[in-house]
Amino acid sequence: MMLSMSPSSIARSSLEEMLDSLRRRDENDKPKDLPPALPARPTSKARLPSAKRSLPKNLDVRNAAPEHTLKVIRRKEDIKRSRGGSFGGKKTKGAPPGESPYAVASEEKNYEQRLEEIVDVDFAAEPFVSQPKFRESEWDDNVGYFIKKKLRVWCQLPNGQWESGLIQSTSGEKSSVLLSDGSVVKVSIVVLLPANPDILEGVDDLIQLSYLNEPSVLYNLQYRYSHDIIYSKAGPVLIAINPFKDVQLYGNDFVTAYRQKLFDGPHVYGIADSAYNEMMRDEVNQSIIISGESGAGKTETAKIAMQYLAARGGGSNGIECEILQTSRILEAFGNAKTSRNDNSSRFGKLIEIHFSTTGKICGAKIQTFLLEKSRVVQLAPGERSYHIFYQLCAGAPSGLKDRLNLKMASEYNYLNQSGCLAINDVDDASKFHKLMEALNTVRICREDQVHAFEMLVAVLWLGNISFQVDSENHVEVVADEAVTTAASLIGCSAKDLMLALSSHRIRAGKDIVAKRLTLQQAIDTRDALAKFIYASLFDWLVEEINKSLEIGKRRTGRIISILDIYGFESFQRNSFEQFCINYANERLQQHFNRHLFKLEQEKPIGLISLLDEESNFPKATDLTFANKLKQHLNANPCFKGERGGAFSIRHYAGEVLYDAVGFLEKNRDPLHSDTIQLLSSCSCHLPQLFASNMLNRFQKQSVGTKFKVQLFKLMQQLENSTPHFIRCIKPNSKQLPGMYEKDLVLEQLRCCGVLEVVRISRSGYPTRMTHQEFARRYGFLLSEVNACQDPLSVSVAVLHQFDVLPDMYQVGYTKLYFRTGQIGALENARKQVLQGTLEVQKCFRGHRARRHFHELKRGVITLQSFVRVVHLQSVIRGWLARRHFSKLLKILNENNTKQKKGRRISEEKSSVLSELQRRALKAEMILGQKEEENAALHDQLQQYQARWSEYDAKMKMMEEMWQKQIATLQMSLDAAKKSLAADNTAGQPGRLGGSPSPLCYDSGDAMSMGGQTPGGSTPFKFSSSVRDFGAGRESNGGLDAIGHLVKEFEQRKQNFDDEIKTIVEVRSGQSPSIYPLKKFGN
Repeated sequence: MMLSMSPSSIARSSLEEMLDSLRRRDENDKPKDLPPALPARPTSKARLPSAKRSLPKNLDVRNAAPEHTLKVIRRKEDIKRSRGGSFGGKKTKGAPPGESPYAVASEEKNYEQRLEEIVDVDFAAEPFVSQPKFRESEWDDNVGYFIKKKLRVWCQLPNGQWESGLIQSTSGEKSSVLLSDGSVVKVSIVVLLPANPDILEGVDDLIQLSYLNEPSVLYNLQYRYSHDIIYSKAGPVLIAINPFKDVQLYGNDFVTAYRQKLFDGPHVYGIADSAYNEMMRDEVNQSIIISGESGAGKTETAKIAMQYLAARGGGSNGIECEILQTSRILEAFGNAKTSRNDNSSRFGKLIEIHFSTTGKICGAKIQTFLLEKSRVVQLAPGERSYHIFYQLCAGAPSGLKDRLNLKMASEYNYLNQSGCLAINDVDDASKFHKLMEALNTVRICREDQVHAFEMLVAVLWLGNISFQVDSENHVEVVADEAVTTAASLIGCSAKDLMLALSSHRIRAGKDIVAKRLTLQQAIDTRDALAKFIYASLFDWLVEEINKSLEIGKRRTGRIISILDIYGFESFQRNSFEQFCINYANERLQQHFNRHLFKLEQEKPIGLISLLDEESNFPKATDLTFANKLKQHLNANPCFKGERGGAFSIRHYAGEVLYDAVGFLEKNRDPLHSDTIQLLSSCSCHLPQLFASNMLNRFQKQSVGTKFKVQLFKLMQQLENSTPHFIRCIKPNSKQLPGMYEKDLVLEQLRCCGVLEVVRISRSGYPTRMTHQEFARRYGFLLSEVNACQDPLSVSVAVLHQFDVLPDMYQVGYTKLYFRTGQIGALENARKQVLQGTLEVQKCFRGHRARRHFHELKRGVITLQSFVRVVHLQSVIRGWLARRHFSKLLKILNENNTKQKKGRRISEEKSSVLSELQRRALKAEMILGQKEEENAALHDQLQQYQARWSEYDAKMKMMEEMWQKQIATLQMSLDAAKKSLAADNTAGQPGRLGGSPSPLCYDSGDAMSMGGQTPGGSTPFKFSSSVRDFGAGRESNGGLDAIGHLVKEFEQRKQNFDDEIKTIVEVRSGQSPSIYPLKKFGN
């Protein structure tokens, strides 16, 4: 993360000052630029270093020192102005002596030696001549050679950014540089630094760079990061840049590759493998120390290292799976989302992995440091509490929620106060299910899991407890759901909990007095109880995990410890937690310095002791504590008092401003005896255990003292092991993949001491190449053929030819060791030779191609003359052949005509025959279809005939029926007539002999019945007189029967007409209606 430094942080850090003091001391004690001890150089033709040039014997140093010193200084400045740099290529004839940078460097070195000798002799007499301070190598800082050769350099722009470019021209102290984007800037040569050759682009180890300046280091890391190569080395330190995405650098294939030494690039697997091999070989404990800013990926790096060790030392007992699952549990209970990291470890942990004599994992142990308890009750905007609270609320099954009376996370004051309840792309419910699997893997029983969840929910409900204030400013606890639920979960009565939160019992002599609390005191008591329960639960959980991973009798003393501790923090407001975190990082940085730089440990400033002393005074306040710090520590250069109870401490990473408010309270970590007594009286097992652990402590230590003791034991443990350092780097503050903020990365490299490691490597030989590689790459530069073709002789001959000074390299048994910049010079010479060779080859190949072309041209011309003669002959022969062919063609055409006619007739016959056969087949097919149609028609005809006969029989039956009915009607009519006549005679006797009665009518007049013909009908007609008579004689009872007969006759007449129509329709071919027949039959 990017540190928020105060303005004074721009000054040199304490680490840099310690390095300067060490360098000044080494310059007094040892010869300048003394290389580290290496294997003796084997016998070869390589030159030994020349002896130093001694001063003239007749030189009176004491008398001539001032004047001679000034001459030497002027001569030295002249050399610096005239030399073309510290790097060069092969000498050419006629070149001036100063053209070779090696010769210039040798001459300058002799003057520097003489200057040092003079200054050492007369140091007291000439105070104005100071001893040279340690600085980067002269040949690295001077870019004169690069300016002269117009090579690639680093240019610092006005905005402070470094850009790569090529020098176009130089005028005085200004140079025109062509940047990579095509623009040209004019800058001072002071802001130019040499760039590394292309062969060193993206090297694995930063100390292999010829020029170890800051832009070169930043560009090398950026180049590798852009290619998803997130691991680099800086000597013994592994640099891991957080990619903020999944990279394909892990898995069984990579584990196998590092295990079998198939790949030796920088990787966490490589560090873990090195630690494992050294532990097995030397039987010495190893430690992997992972450090970095918050969000740099320390937790993930620790898990990756554990995965490799689990794969390397895994056995049949499956304990490696339990070790890997502990990370998931500790992340849930000890990690939280902060403003700079979504998964920030809010505690430090040391995981000891124990191995058997055969190299198999036999157990593990986890140590934790300084859990941030205040996060349980107090959150900054945009941050979250520990992950377990949100995972439990989101993923707990319904049965567990009902048992615990668990609500949504938004309903708890401890969780909703920050306004952040979720993390992007994180599923808390899924995380909870995986946590349950991890708890089962480490063999924590279901009952204990439920008890732990009860304590977590009790903490949440404690945060919802509210208070009301009376007129005397005393508080009472509001008896609501929060109180009853919290009391039931921890196993006490609601009344006891309310009493413990609203009052304290104080012993006054032999009496015990209850003191009512104020609102703020009650809130503090509630929060202290919640923090104590959670911290005790976390310690209990770690203890249970250790029981599951315990070593027992299998302890062998072979341990690899993985330290994952919080990174250096500096916020706008820094309190007691940040001070403890930075104090731990300070001690770890000192351990890093002692191991890599051999620096002496700084004496502590004693702030924690003063804090404990002030915490023992009951009336002490944060302001009195700040004043005490100013009184005792003002003389310390690392301390600076500020106004308003604030103070600044200059750490190794820069100056941090602390606010003293809350230091005393957090250091005391008060928990009243009433609260402990309440937990002791609970019916649940865990609260009783927490209270007993608190009561069994012999003497309650302050938080600062406890942490200091833990840290002291940790440092002792690390001192007794071989350390392996991993520095995690956060590439950007937005936690986005592919983004590389140079200023942020540079600040982290400075803070964690990586750049110091790189700078110190200058005193050695960072660039190393095997004899075979060196001879294969630079052997062709030799001007004469070397008689002996072994790689060592070729390498030494190349170094002699280019006048590389003997103190610029060392020859090992298998490798050549070069100081910084030497490979760059050889690469430049190689590039020039290759370019010259290409020019010669180009000219020679062009000449050879042109000569070959002219030879081909002459041959083509000669060939063309022969081709023309041959072509003429071929034309004549062709004409003769065509004429003979035309004659033969005519004969063949005639024969073909005859054959074609015969073939045509036979083809026509065959075609006619095939046509006839086709037609016959078609006719047969049609005939078959017609036969099928005739059969169908015949069946239909038979059906019609059967239907006709049926209808004919019905017609005959109906005619007979009609005849019978007509006869019956006629008889009835006759009877009626007779009856009427008799009635009339009886009623009018006087008229019997008179004229005929009007009712007596002939049958032919009364009713006419025609013959039944198919086309007609046989209507029955009644005389109107009958109707009139019937109507005029209604009073007569005998006429009723006639009326009925008339109606029946009319009805039957109508039915008869309908049947006649039906028969007519049937006979005319229409579809007969069945309904009239049925009706008639009825």
